Amino acid sequence: MIRRIIYTMLFVLFAAAAEAIPDTTRVALVIIDIQDFYFPGGKSELVNPTPAAQNAAKVLEFFRNTQQLVVHVGHNASEGQDFYSLVKPADGEVVFMKSQVNAFVDTGLLEYLHGQQVSKLVICGMQTHMCVEAAVRAAADYGFKVTLIHDACATKDLKWDNETIPAKMVHLSTLATLRSYAKIMSTKEFLGVK
Repeated sequence: MIRRIIYTMLFVLFAAAAEAIPDTTRVALVIIDIQDFYFPGGKSELVNPTPAAQNAAKVLEFFRNTQQLVVHVGHNASEGQDFYSLVKPADGEVVFMKSQVNAFVDTGLLEYLHGQQVSKLVICGMQTHMCVEAAVRAAADYGFKVTLIHDACATKDLKWDNETIPAKMVHLSTLATLRSYAKIMSTKEFLGVK
């Protein structure tokens, strides 16, 4: 009986202590490669990149307005490397430039997110089937809880042998596989727009 009372008291004390400890986990928006070379006239033009960038800009505005962490990732390129005008980094927003497909490779991104006590990521960007997919899979493997904003991403037609796979099918098939790694939402769903 006394032992049960002691255990109950300890449980109550630990529960109270846990409530007193502030939640230090954070969410961060990671915008992948929304750069000029993917837009009309660019070296690697995608299909419908502008609507995706417009949606990414809405998510970015939400994160800025709520003073949440924003991280920009860009791909090193010989031309068209600038971030697209709608999602240019603001003062104080962190930028990581990469040379690999995966944003976590040789960039310091993982260490930065851990240092900022981030446990949840919201990801959007370009291209859906390449750098976005790599970031989502890696983030999930590193233990982050990931949300992917599907209509804030864009990609392009692909060719295999003599077949052309339309960008829409590339995008949708990638989203279908990423359901195992992330919660996939539209911009409106994420922002709670009716």
